[in-house]
Order: sequence, then structure tokens, then C-alpha cells
Amino acid sequence: MDKSKLINTLKPSRIIYPILVGFIVATWLLYKDFDVAAFLKIDWTWHAGIFGIMAIVMMFLRDLAYMYRIRILTDKELSWKKSFQVIMLWEFASAITPSIVGGSAVAIFIVHKEISNVGKSTAIVMVSSMLDELFYIVMVPILYFLIGGDKLFSISGITSVEDMTFGYGLFYFFLFGYLFLLTYTLIILYALFYNPRLIKWVFIKVFSLPFLRKWRIGAAKAGDDLIIASKEIKGKPKRYWIKTGLATLVSWTARFWVVNFLILIVMSLGLYDHILIYGRQLLMWVIMLVSPTPGSSGFAEVVFVDFLGEIIPKGLGPSMALIWRLISYYPYLIIGAVILPIWIKRVFSSDNPD
Repeated sequence: MDKSKLINTLKPSRIIYPILVGFIVATWLLYKDFDVAAFLKIDWTWHAGIFGIMAIVMMFLRDLAYMYRIRILTDKELSWKKSFQVIMLWEFASAITPSIVGGSAVAIFIVHKEISNVGKSTAIVMVSSMLDELFYIVMVPILYFLIGGDKLFSISGITSVEDMTFGYGLFYFFLFGYLFLLTYTLIILYALFYNPRLIKWVFIKVFSLPFLRKWRIGAAKAGDDLIIASKEIKGKPKRYWIKTGLATLVSWTARFWVVNFLILIVMSLGLYDHILIYGRQLLMWVIMLVSPTPGSSGFAEVVFVDFLGEIIPKGLGPSMALIWRLISYYPYLIIGAVILPIWIKRVFSSDNPD
């Protein structure tokens, strides 16, 4: 990826589409389900204000944890200022591309321009992705047993796992997504820590099949990336993994707690309710992974109402979904569009010719 391709991928005008789609869907949801009477019943005490502030603080904490993680992953080659710019541009790339595509290729380029080491840049992005997947893989079974399968999956009028399995297929979809992420993560773990060359060989063989042959070059490139990344991370001390693991836990938990604090504005919650909301968001994340829209714009609002609508007071789901996205998604579009030209000017200046 070169400068022109980066600018084309991240051009600020791309924020128009996700904002437009999100606004249209949010308006439709509000028109269809918003209940003025339920809104007027909200007790706007100082507690509500505190919970609203805490929801915003959670987003700051999430980004701070990601910044800390990338500083550890780069062996503190990045300052806090540069870490902020990298994370914001990484989030910006994810926000303007479909969730299923993600911003990994852009992230590798951004990190490379900061540390001038392709191998290390690749390793940093791959390890970041692996840590995020590991968080999900570990937390899902924990929350499944804490909440119970029937309650965790009983959404939008579905009263049991059986209803969902045979009537709606959500459980099968979730199970497929979970097993896919588990398989993917195990392959990455094996490649990074044991035998990346074997995985590259398997990739090439699999993508040599007639109906997969057109992706063979990409598969070989992915194998090369694994070999490079493996060399970079082998021998890292335990504290390296402890710090990055804890940062990942904090960042994802803070991200999910945004919703918990928003719901506290309109109603009180018990411990079990908090855990249930946390668990439902894990399910939402898998569903949103297949969204065809940039940053799941529009799709995320619908999923929010479907998965959390029965917990939130009736008639307030759409407005809560809109506030959630205003806090957790749209700021990255604006911040990324502002930071991008500043970052490009810095890294592509005459002092940074590569």
C-alpha cells in the first residue's frame, strides 16, 4: 500500500455513507418504536447525569487501553501521542469499511510508517487481532455458564434455545461464528508460536484447489506474514503477554460497559442484569461481523434493539441505540477525518521519506 492508495481508502468523504445509512435506520426505528410516554417517565436526576458521563469515560478508557497495548507491542517505540493517532486511524479505517473486511491491511501500513519495520508491523497487527479473538473465545463460555443458554439466547420473543435453533437459526449462526473464530485463532496461535511454515504450506495446498485458485497468491502472502510475525514475537517475556492481555480485557470490557451505563440512565440494574447485557453484546459482536455496511452502520442499530430491547423499557430501545452509536462509533469518523491529514503530513514529510 502506498500513499495514494491509503488516501483513497481513508478519504474523509467516505464518512458520508455510514453517517447517512445510520441516520436513516435510526430515524426509521424511532418512527416505528419510539414511545414518548416512556421517555417522559425517565427520572432525570443527577444519577442519570453521572451514568451518562461514565458511558463516555468508558470509551476513553477503551482507547487508553488500546493505546497502552500498542505501546507494549511496539516495545514503547511509539509515544502516547503517536499511539493515539495510530489507534484513531485504525478505528477510522474499521469505521468506514465493512466489518467483514476490517482495517488490518491499513493498520499494518500505518504502524509500518511509524516504526519502519514491516515484519514487526505485521506481527503487531496480527497479535492485536489474536488477543481480541482470544478475549471473545474465553469470555463466551464463561458468560454462557454464568447466564445460562436459554436466557443468553432468548431474544425478541424467542423463549428458548430450541425456538431459536429451529425457528430462527440464531444459535446455529452463533455456533458457526464461534467455531470459525476458534479455528482461526488456533491456527494463528500454532503458526506464531510453533510452525508457521507448515501453515503456509497448508494454505497453498488448500488454495490450489480449482475453485480457490484465484486466492492462492493472497494465501501465500498470508503464510509469509505468519512466518515474519512468528520471528518477531518468539522469546517475548511473560510480562509482555500479561500486560497486553490485561489491556485487551480492559479495552473490551470498557467498550461493553458503555451500554450498561447508558441503560442505568433509564432504569436500575442488578448484578445478573449487568452480566446478561455484557453477554448479549458478545452475541451482537458476532452478528455485526458479517455486516455489509461500513462499521456496521444501520445494521448495528437494528441488532441493538433486537438483542437488548427486552431489557430496556419498551419504547426506548431505538433512542438508546442512537445514543450508543453517537458515543461509540460516530466520534471515530470525525476524529479520524481530522487526524488523517495531520498524520499524512507528518509521516510523508521530507524527514520521513519512506
